[in-house]
Amino acid sequence: MCTNLVTKEAPDFTADAVFADNTIAQLKLSDYRGKYVVLFFYPLDFTFVCPSEILAFNKKLDEFKKRNAEVIGISVDSKFTHLAWKNTKVEDGGIGQIQYPLVSDLKKEIAAKYGVLFEAAGVAFRGLFLIDTKGNVRHALINDLPLGRNVDEALRMVDALQFVETHGDQVCPANWREGDEAMKPTQAGVADYLAKHAK
Repeated sequence: MCTNLVTKEAPDFTADAVFADNTIAQLKLSDYRGKYVVLFFYPLDFTFVCPSEILAFNKKLDEFKKRNAEVIGISVDSKFTHLAWKNTKVEDGGIGQIQYPLVSDLKKEIAAKYGVLFEAAGVAFRGLFLIDTKGNVRHALINDLPLGRNVDEALRMVDALQFVETHGDQVCPANWREGDEAMKPTQAGVADYLAKHAK
């Protein structure tokens, strides 16, 4: 299961990918050490929920990059299918020139490593993994095929992770957003926080 990866080193992989400039080259996950990575799996190119997610991530890409975070998409399609989808206009069912890599997991080995392979359908569930600068998984989420993800929530999780890394004596409570008050992980700290925010 994908949740078994949280706190552990993200499974490394090297695979063909289509990059922002439409070049096809090998992408190695461990080359991204020193950056945060939002790695998300989606079922298939040229489908329905998938392009809405891919375009939503692309729309917020500058926000991720401001946070030293890279976005990488991955599905069981070939590199050629990824390229064809990028070269198809959005109004014609494509995704246009998105500015982050799409990885080809044609053999489904990467999805299996991350515990998101839906074997009955031969595709990946909508798995999302937040990987820290040391290469460790800090957050994992998995959705069934018809349930699209919230890109703002992925950004919030990057913010939360960076906050707790900077403020080691504080944790992020429910619905925390950048600029909100955090919580001391003590009985007194929790009581104080809840007294202020329970209503």
